[in-house]
Amino acid sequence: MSAQFGRRLRKGAVATTVAAAAVAALSASQAPGVTVDDSGRSTAADAQPSPDATGDDSGATGNSPYYTDLPPLNSPSPAPTVGTPAATGPTEAGIPATVLDAYKQAAASLQESKPGCNLPWELLAAIGKVESGQARGGRVDADGNTIGRILGPKLNGVGFAHISDTDGGAYDGDSVYDRAVGPMQFIPSTWEWAGRDGNDDGKKDPNNIYDAALAAGHYLCRFGWDLSTQSDLNSAILSYNHSQDYLNTVLSWLEYYRKGTHEIPDGTGSIPGNRSDDDSGANPSPSPTDPPTPSTPGTPSTPGTPSTPPTPGTPSTPGTPTPTPTPTDTVDHLEDAGTAKLTAQAGDTFTKRISTRAETSAGKAVGKVRVRFTIVGDTDTTFTGGESVATVVTNSSGVAVAPILKAGEKTGEFTVRATVVGRAIAGLDYKASVTERVADTLARTSETALTCTPGGEFAEQVEVKATYDGAVADGVAATATLITSAEDATENTKGPYFKDADGKTVRTLTGLETDADGLLKLPKLYADDTTGTFLLRINTSGGATLTVELTVAAAPEPTESASPSASPSA
Repeated sequence: MSAQFGRRLRKGAVATTVAAAAVAALSASQAPGVTVDDSGRSTAADAQPSPDATGDDSGATGNSPYYTDLPPLNSPSPAPTVGTPAATGPTEAGIPATVLDAYKQAAASLQESKPGCNLPWELLAAIGKVESGQARGGRVDADGNTIGRILGPKLNGVGFAHISDTDGGAYDGDSVYDRAVGPMQFIPSTWEWAGRDGNDDGKKDPNNIYDAALAAGHYLCRFGWDLSTQSDLNSAILSYNHSQDYLNTVLSWLEYYRKGTHEIPDGTGSIPGNRSDDDSGANPSPSPTDPPTPSTPGTPSTPGTPSTPPTPGTPSTPGTPTPTPTPTDTVDHLEDAGTAKLTAQAGDTFTKRISTRAETSAGKAVGKVRVRFTIVGDTDTTFTGGESVATVVTNSSGVAVAPILKAGEKTGEFTVRATVVGRAIAGLDYKASVTERVADTLARTSETALTCTPGGEFAEQVEVKATYDGAVADGVAATATLITSAEDATENTKGPYFKDADGKTVRTLTGLETDADGLLKLPKLYADDTTGTFLLRINTSGGATLTVELTVAAAPEPTESASPSASPSA
C-alpha cells in the first residue's frame, strides 16, 4: 500500500538511508514558518525542493508494503449496462460500486481542474487494488468511509522507514510512529498537504474513499505530468511507491481494468493474498472497532482515533471477503418522489426534475444513501454538466433530486434509471421524451407590400420570425408553398415561383429551418406572365402558419400632361 503519507522502504541498508532522509524531510516540514504547496514543496524562503522533486524515494505511502497479486490471465468481463445486476465471474474483475464511483468522480474532477494530466480512473483503480485490495473488497459505508481502519505497518525503522508520529495518532491511531492510512495508503505527513475533500462533507479524511481517491489523483498529477505518456505515467506511479516491482504490478492492473471491468456490490470483492514484504505482522487489515471518535481540535481534519488499533502479527485470512452491513443495507427499494412528466423540445432544458426516495421495506425514508442516475437509450440528452451519469446523496427525507436534464437534438423517448450505489436492488426507471422544436406564431418582419410586374422579380424577399410562448423559436422546421387559394392548399401551377440551384421553377420549399434568432428568410421570388393576387403559405412544426399575399400587375401607364397654352402676343 503506498500513497504518499511518506514512502515504504525495503529492508537493509537502503531502508536505513531512506529512513534518515524521510526523518530529515519531515523535521524540515515541521520547522516554524514552513508550509508546503500543492506538490508538497516547502514554501519557506530557504526551503529545499521536495523529496519527490529531488529523487528521494519516500513516496506517498512511506514505501509501505503492497499487494503483489497479478491480474487473472483471462480478460475481464465487459461492463454491463449501468443499473443492471453485476456481471458474474471472478471477483478480481469487479470493483465495488462505491469504490468505483469514487475513482470515476475523482478522474472527472481532475479532467476539469488539470486536463493536461489525462488521469484515467483505471489508474486509481489499479493503485487502489495494489494498495488495499479496493478498500478490502469494498468494505465501506454509504458515505465512502472504510469500515474499520486500513493501516500499514508501523514505520519504526524495523524493515521499513523510521518515521516518528506526525499526527498525534489522529489518522493512524499511533502516537509513537506513523503508519500508512486508508484505502489509498497515505502517510499522515503527506496527507497534511495532499488531502482533499472528495465527497463535499467539509472534511479531508484518508479513511474515506472519495477523499482518498481525489487526493491520489492530485498527487499523481503534480509536477505537470501528462499520464497519457508512458514516461510521465511511470514517474507518477514510482512517486507513489518507489519500486520497480510496484510499477510493474500497477501497470498490469491498469491494463487489465482498461480492457473492461464491472461493478459489484460493496463488501463482496476479493482481497489479495500476497504481499511485497515477508512479514505477516505488517498486514494492514482493517480494525473491526467502533466508529472513530473525533480527534483533539488542532490535529489534521477530524478522523478521530480508533479504539483498538490492529494487532501486529495477526493477518486476516487472505482472499476471503467479509461483507459488513452498511447504512445502505436498510434500503429495500426506491420510490418515485413526485416526478412530473418529463418532456422538452430539442435543445431546451427540461423544466421538471427527477426525484427519487430511498425507503426501507416498511416505507421509512433512508437518508445519506448514494443514488446514481443514469441516462439510458439512444439519445444525446445529458445532465446540465454534459454527463450521462450523476450521483446524488439522499437528504434526511430520503429524497435524491437528479441534476437538470438538457435535451439534445435527437427526438424520441429515453430512460433515466435510478439505482442505489453499492446495493443489488431493483432500479427505478423514469421515461422522458424529446420532441421536435416547434413554433406557435409566425409573423413577417416587414409590412412592405409584395408586388411585381409580369416576368419580373419581387424586390423584397419574404422574411418571418417564429416564436413559441412568446420566446424565440430557433431550429424549427418549416415549409413554404405557393398555394392555389385560401381554401385550396395544393401547389399553384402558375404565378410567382422560386428557382432551384439549376434555375428551374419551384413552388414548394422543404427542409427550411429558423435560425438562432427564430428568423427564416426565403429565397427570391419571381413572376411569370400571369397577373393577379397570389398566396404564399408558410407552415412550421407545431402548427404555426402564415399566409402572405403577393401581387403581380402590369406597371401603370405613364400619363401625359397637357402642354401649356401659348401666351397672348403683346
